[in-house]
Amino acid sequence: MIKNPMTIDELRALPASVPLALACRALNIGVTKGYGLARRGEFPVRLLPVGNAKYRAPKSAILEYLGVSEVPPARSAAA
Repeated sequence: MIKNPMTIDELRALPASVPLALACRALNIGVTKGYGLARRGEFPVRLLPVGNAKYRAPKSAILEYLGVSEVPPARSAAA
């Protein structure tokens, strides 16, 4: 288990794609396990290969997997 999981606000603030290690943190997966899953094609979100044994994960895929919307819900005005 990751000691410092990401908050929803941190997830929404991610750039368009992130390195595999950051995707692991977002999904609360250890980096070693994440690289193993990526090599076997079993990582829980779509990955973009970039070079030899390097991957990036699209922010949209991470948010979709976690069920987090890109835009925070509108807050109603409390009286």
